[in-house]
Amino acid sequence: MLALGTVSLITDVSSEMVTAVLPLYLVAGLGLSPLGFGLLDGIYNGFSALVRLAGGHLADRGGGRHKWVAGAGYALSALCKPLLLVAQTLTPIGLVLAADRTGKGLRTAPRDALISLASGPETRGRAFGVHRAMDTAGALLGPLVAFLILRATVDGYDAVFTVSFCVAVVGVLVLVLFVPGGPAARATRTAPTPVPVPAARPGSGASPAPTAGLREPGTRTPGTASESLPGSPGPLAEAGATATPAVLAAPRPTLRAALALLRRPGLRGIALCALLLGLATVSDSFVFLLLQRRLGVPDRWFALLPVGTAAAFLLLAVPLGRLADRAGRWRVFLAGHGALLLAYGLLLTSWHGTALPFAVLFLHGGFYAATDGVLMAAASDSVPGELRSSGLALVQTGQALARFVCSLAFGAAWTAWGDRTALTASAVALALCALFSTILRPARRTPSEGLA
Repeated sequence: MLALGTVSLITDVSSEMVTAVLPLYLVAGLGLSPLGFGLLDGIYNGFSALVRLAGGHLADRGGGRHKWVAGAGYALSALCKPLLLVAQTLTPIGLVLAADRTGKGLRTAPRDALISLASGPETRGRAFGVHRAMDTAGALLGPLVAFLILRATVDGYDAVFTVSFCVAVVGVLVLVLFVPGGPAARATRTAPTPVPVPAARPGSGASPAPTAGLREPGTRTPGTASESLPGSPGPLAEAGATATPAVLAAPRPTLRAALALLRRPGLRGIALCALLLGLATVSDSFVFLLLQRRLGVPDRWFALLPVGTAAAFLLLAVPLGRLADRAGRWRVFLAGHGALLLAYGLLLTSWHGTALPFAVLFLHGGFYAATDGVLMAAASDSVPGELRSSGLALVQTGQALARFVCSLAFGAAWTAWGDRTALTASAVALALCALFSTILRPARRTPSEGLA
């Protein structure tokens, strides 16, 4: 758990260095319109949805090779960082961002599966909270490093992209060297479970149960496979065999089995609600741009805005994870969207006080602390272990696609009607989706699911 959290911490330092400067780099540096930026932001935040299900399926299909599928994703994202040095127009930047998000899509579900499989249902919320706290520590350090680089160098953006690549390589090395891989998981799934064979009681008149090597030739044990399948050996027919189930290893998961998980009412409800709420979740980059416009933040200080969100996330991730374990994950999840709605409301008011950025960023970080890991913990309770990566990927895919659509719609609305109208529409949509999700996903009292 700690090794995987360290990988996420290092990787987030790398990725958040880029994320902190990317909005200003694209809008102020390259002169993109809000619509063009919305397209790239949608790619950056939503393209991973196209490969998340594939990543989860590959991890499950590979017999528990979650570590190596996640490692491929981390490596691909690392290789994309230096390509930003040569991409200067919309199309190549879009391709680089798409490749970077492909790496994120490959690694997210296997990584979350490793966390959920290493923790029990009663501590799963806390486990995800601890991981997200370490992940967010990297998100807190990344913008600070980017800010210092921009102030200390002439070609600040190029230096940020170069250092980001070096840090990402370190994260991949830590994953390869220190994170436990899939062999243990595969051994757990394929280990046979002995079946006790009761011995006959003295004086009962019952014959002792047959054992391997003691049956007479041509005889069959009632109830074995050889009785229903003529000519096929029974489970005890092999010389030297022990009494074990006929099937020693679980069948390899298929894509059809993964998609069939949506037939489970619990997972289907979670996935649908996550999709609906994602349609009204404005991306971080737009929130930071709106805050900059409201307060007139100078460009050189823009990279510090994500620090406020990350600090609040880091402060609240573990406490809210524990609260979700005790009070119910779905309640905490919906309360997180209430915090986001309140942040939108503050941005729409005429208040320009000094406390405004702190309040908005605190609520923004609280939203992620109450939803990110909590959603995965809630979804994990509705998915069997052998399909854990695929099940989590289904939820993540719907949510990421919804946020991709939201970025495009918000950018278009900003270009056509202005930022205030676009944010008002998003706030109304979020309130309606939250209300609908409350009705769609009624409270449960099942302790094992933790969705009360």
